Amino acid sequence: MANNVQVTCDPVVLESIAGDIDAALTVTYPEGYFHPKAILSVTPVLVYEGGEVEMRPFMYQGEKVKDNYKTISSAGQTVRERVHFTYEEGMEVARLELRGVASYKAKSINLPVKKVADGVNTTYMLVEKDGYIGYKPDNYQEVLKQTAEGQIRYSVNSSDVASKELSSQSIKDFQAALDEINSNERKSISGTEIVAYASPEGGEKLNAKLSDSRGKSADQAWDKITKGKEVADPEVKSIGQDWEGFQELVAKSDIEDKDLILRVLNMYSDPAVRESEIKNMSEIYTSLKTGVLPELRRARLIANVEYQNYTSDELLKMVDDNIDVLDEEALLRVATLVRDNDKKIELYKKAADKYNSDRARFNLGVTYLAAGDTNRAKRAFESVETKDAELENALGVVDMQNGDYDSALAHFKKSGTNEAKGNTGVINILNGDYAEALNNLKDYQGCCFNKTLAYILNDDLDGATNAMKCRDIKMNYLKAIVAARQGNAEDVAKYIDALKDSKEYYDRAQKDVEFAQYR
Repeated sequence: MANNVQVTCDPVVLESIAGDIDAALTVTYPEGYFHPKAILSVTPVLVYEGGEVEMRPFMYQGEKVKDNYKTISSAGQTVRERVHFTYEEGMEVARLELRGVASYKAKSINLPVKKVADGVNTTYMLVEKDGYIGYKPDNYQEVLKQTAEGQIRYSVNSSDVASKELSSQSIKDFQAALDEINSNERKSISGTEIVAYASPEGGEKLNAKLSDSRGKSADQAWDKITKGKEVADPEVKSIGQDWEGFQELVAKSDIEDKDLILRVLNMYSDPAVRESEIKNMSEIYTSLKTGVLPELRRARLIANVEYQNYTSDELLKMVDDNIDVLDEEALLRVATLVRDNDKKIELYKKAADKYNSDRARFNLGVTYLAAGDTNRAKRAFESVETKDAELENALGVVDMQNGDYDSALAHFKKSGTNEAKGNTGVINILNGDYAEALNNLKDYQGCCFNKTLAYILNDDLDGATNAMKCRDIKMNYLKAIVAARQGNAEDVAKYIDALKDSKEYYDRAQKDVEFAQYR
């Protein structure tokens, strides 16, 4: 009558969650099956490619047996038990068996083996657990903004350009700069300007007109100054009273009471009141008239220059030929260009040592993580002096890779960054908390693989489909799972075939219980 014993397993396909394989068994013994004096030992066994694992047997006894086992009535009875196994590699292809041994007095007999479940679903193990962590960016500029400048100075209340101004050292330097720009293949002029000013004396309206007139006269002088040079016509601007320049010159001067003047500038916003208050300080005003105000009666001739910095190819070449000329930003940039991890490490170490660069130390830690060296990564992160949210996330990634999930979660909570929230979602998946994982990953801005996986683990196939934004060969694996759960055999075959260039994922698919009915 052993074949009349009914056994069901929930789930029918076993599943590993956080490394645990748990299932509920319901066993119904028919009427007349269990002899009142019999003892039955039932051993759950998980048989897989690497061998088999046995649980301690469930022990049952007939109604007349005086022992401490669970009693089964001869009239028939249903019992419920829970089975538990710890996942081991190879259990993807497995079966759960119940092996019974019936005993009566001194005799025993092996009952027919009952298979109650197939395979172990390990979909959660697809989670990418390297952690979300980015390099600190460099501030390397492919194009450097520069300026070349000359000045025309004016007499009090005058907008006439004196002939000596056209041959002043300032103008000569400006002309030389224009020649150098035209001869330098890395430089180009993006625009030119004339900016005219008046010193803050004599009234706001008068100075506004005077500034306008100086702009016009400087524009006329521009053609003489730039004759024979490849320079576009300038944009002319009139500032009026140059209080900003006045404040800057006073701050740099040796005037004994300059702090008093600066306080007056900050106390009053009305230009007329400012001028009146400063004039009241007669002794100070005399110093201003001779040392500061003449410098503000001017027009600036400006060429805005774009300097083409080293290209990626040039930077890579300089690593081997002339690395010492590279500044901190150039070293940080070229480290992103090299592919060899050891070379990256060398460049980040150089930047850290030569420029005391915190970003280099941080990026060194990220590079060690990429190489799988969590010990050196942790030491590099701990040497970073700037304790920010990104560093907290980085320390959490180290702990996550070392399997210390509690410590990692504490770091991620303290960090609060988008990456930290995504990393929290990864640990949620590893811990079997799929709902919380989706809560943390659904808004993550970055790689969508784990987000898609979280939707699948929550059986939200529409959400998973909508989340599939990444163009990555391994995304075909998740597409195949969605297709399998939707019963789309054609798409299952298509997406598994698309995995052929990835041996790891293609071989896994051949054994994955998700695709069992499609093989």
